[in-house]
Amino acid sequence: MDILTIAPILRMLLKRDSHYPIIRWAADKSTQNSDSLNIPLPKNATVDDVIRVITKAVENVACEFKYVNVQDMGVFEVIYPSTISRRVSGKIVLVTGGAQGFGLEIARALVAQGAYIVLTDINIEQAHREASDLNDAYGKNSSLAVTMDVTNSTSVRQAIAATINYYGGLDVLISNAGVLKAESVKTQPEKDFDLVTAVNYKGYYLCVRAVAPVLALQHRVDETYMSDIIQINSKSGLQGSNRNFAYAGGKFGGIGLTQSFALELIEDGIKVNSVCPGNYFDGPLWSDPENGLFVQYLRTGKVPGAKTIEDVRRAYEQKVPMKRGCRAEDVMTAIYYLIEQCYETGQAIAVTGGQVMLH
Repeated sequence: MDILTIAPILRMLLKRDSHYPIIRWAADKSTQNSDSLNIPLPKNATVDDVIRVITKAVENVACEFKYVNVQDMGVFEVIYPSTISRRVSGKIVLVTGGAQGFGLEIARALVAQGAYIVLTDINIEQAHREASDLNDAYGKNSSLAVTMDVTNSTSVRQAIAATINYYGGLDVLISNAGVLKAESVKTQPEKDFDLVTAVNYKGYYLCVRAVAPVLALQHRVDETYMSDIIQINSKSGLQGSNRNFAYAGGKFGGIGLTQSFALELIEDGIKVNSVCPGNYFDGPLWSDPENGLFVQYLRTGKVPGAKTIEDVRRAYEQKVPMKRGCRAEDVMTAIYYLIEQCYETGQAIAVTGGQVMLH
C-alpha cells in the first residue's frame, strides 16, 4: 500500500458538507500530533481492508482533526476548501498544456470559481510563473505547477503522482495540450506528422490511462462520487481541414477515443466528453508572430490572395456566422456544463460560433 492509494481513499472518506478535502502527505511532520487521527493498518492490507479500517476510524471520532497518522506510512495533512460556494469549489483539476493559450485561460477561470489547479506543461518555467500568480491571487494552495510531456508515459505518471502527493486526488482532467503543423500532404515531413499525432492523439490516451485508476478508486470508496475527463478537441475534429490533415486526423481520432473511453469508464463514475472550440484567434496557436497559424497559412498560401497576416485573419473571421473567433469564456460555458451535469457522456460539444453545425 502506498501514498497514491491511501490519499485518495482518505479524501473520499473525510468528505464534509459535500466537499472533499485536500489530503497532503506531510513528510516533515511528526507522527505524534495531539490533533491527529491515528489509523493502524493490518499487514499486507488490500484496498478493501484499507477502506474498511479508515471508514471505522473516521466513524468513531467525533472531534475535528488536522492530521491523519497512518501506521508505517506517515502523516497526512487535512485541508478543507473555503466555505464560499463557487461553481467548482474544492475540485482538483489538472490541465495539460496549462502554461499558455486556452489551457491557461481555462485554469484561470476555474481557480476563480474555487478549484485547485494543477498546471502541467513542458514549459515548466512558464507554468511556475503562472501558478505563482494564481497562488498570489487566490491563496497558497490554489495552484501547482508540474512538468508533463504528454507524449511520454513516464512523465505523465510522474505528474499524476505529484498531483496526488500535493492534493490527495483528482476530480477533473482537462486534456488540452496540443500542437499543430499545417502543410500540404504532398510535402509535410513525416516527423511533423508524428509530432502532431503523438501530442494530440496519443497524449490524450496516455493521460486518460494514468488518471483513470485514481478516479475509479475514488468512486469505489464513494459510489455517489463522479469525475470528469474533458478533452479540448477542435472544430477540426468535426470537419476536415485543408492543408491541416495531421491536426484534423488526430482530432477526429480524439473523438473516437472520447466515445470509447466513455463507454468503458462510466462504470467507474467517470464522464468523458470533448469540447470542440472554433478558432481562438487571440491565442498563441494562431497569433504567435513566428509560428502561429496566421503566419503558417500565409506562408503556405492556404488563403488565396492574402498578402498579410491581417488578410488571413479577416478571411477566417468571415467564415464564422458570429464574425469573431472563439474565446475562453465560450469554452468555459461548455466545460461548466459538462462538470455540473450528471447525465451526459461520450459527447463532442461544438463551440464554433455556428461555423460547424452538427446533424
